Amino acid sequence: MNLIDELRALDPRDPGRWPLPVRAGAVAAAFLALTLLGGYFLVWNEQRPELQRHQDEEQHLRQEFRTKHAKAVNLEVYKQQLKDIERSFGALLRQLPGKTEVPNLLVDISQTGLAAGLEEKLFQPQPEQKKDFYAELPIKIRLSGSYHQLGEFVSGIAALPRIVTLHDIDIK
Repeated sequence: MNLIDELRALDPRDPGRWPLPVRAGAVAAAFLALTLLGGYFLVWNEQRPELQRHQDEEQHLRQEFRTKHAKAVNLEVYKQQLKDIERSFGALLRQLPGKTEVPNLLVDISQTGLAAGLEEKLFQPQPEQKKDFYAELPIKIRLSGSYHQLGEFVSGIAALPRIVTLHDIDIK
């Protein structure tokens, strides 16, 4: 009889009659199974939440790395854009009139209206309104003239070397 036939002939209900090497192997297999199950439930299963936390942290760090890497790759482009923005911002700041230039700017606005052929009915500077890094000086202007004269006035205001914006226009 070969080994496989001998193992098939063993009675699972009577392990006491099994040969000693088979009994020792069965006990070792049972011990190994209990050790593995105990290790799973007592050690590994308790560490699963910590493992999950570390995996989540790893994913977060990988995403953060990708974001920072993308920024680092484009750092020179961003620096150039910042220089361009600062240069553009500086140019815009130079277009804002200083305190000493406001009276001349008011005269320029009035002269632009007259040059367009509009009749000035009201020209009333309002109180200064402070903003973050500049101040607005609203002016109430009431002009009378044709539609084309108004267009010429708006074009003349846009051509002034200083920043001037038009708001609350009411055409009648």
